[in-house]
Amino acid sequence: MTDPTVARYRSVCDRIAAACGRVGRAPGEVRLVAVSKSVPPDRIRAAAAAGARRFGENYVQEWRAKRDALADLDGIEWHFIGRLQRNKVRDAVGFALVHSVADGRIAAALSDEAARRQRVLPVLLQVRLGAEPTKAGVAPSEVAEAVRTLRALPGLVLRGLMTIPPPLAPEEVRPLYRELRVLRDAQGQPSDLGELSMGMSADFEVAVEEGATLVRVGSAVFGPRGAAGAPAAVASGKEGT
Repeated sequence: MTDPTVARYRSVCDRIAAACGRVGRAPGEVRLVAVSKSVPPDRIRAAAAAGARRFGENYVQEWRAKRDALADLDGIEWHFIGRLQRNKVRDAVGFALVHSVADGRIAAALSDEAARRQRVLPVLLQVRLGAEPTKAGVAPSEVAEAVRTLRALPGLVLRGLMTIPPPLAPEEVRPLYRELRVLRDAQGQPSDLGELSMGMSADFEVAVEEGATLVRVGSAVFGPRGAAGAPAAVASGKEGT
């Protein structure tokens, strides 16, 4: 029997393409990051067989196990999307893209580790939009200074902005995604800040309509966690969101 992940992944791709069509964007402008937190390797392998190439992980320890189990898969990228702790910086430099840089000290540690390995690590600045003071991210008023700080770190290259919105209905989230795009466009050198990582399973179509270039979709691809046939947890850790 075909793994349901295949049909879900293809459905999400179709919905992304339809959202692009509604606002005159080319589907190739948006890349899907399949959020594989707590998803076992066989389900990730099924998504890869359907065409998935980018997978998002929240926990470094969990990612290491999956990376080793799926080392035979060619052409896949691992993205870090969780809350990054300083003691995980060394491993985090192994990701293709870190979406969730929100702390200057951790950014400096990432830069130092990347430089030590003679590489430049692509990162996104996480911005906190909405009234959630406990959520990670810099405030909109702090974005310009944070962008300058990240651009000055030799081991990092800032590719754009990321946000995790409050749990609102899609149309209520739309103004926040629009705000992130406006913040990005206000930073200058737009060709260097092309990425907007925004949109999850409940609202990724709205995010695409508002300019997302990376959408982080988990349950719509792999099924709801905790339900019958859903992904089971394969590791635990303290870092992440």
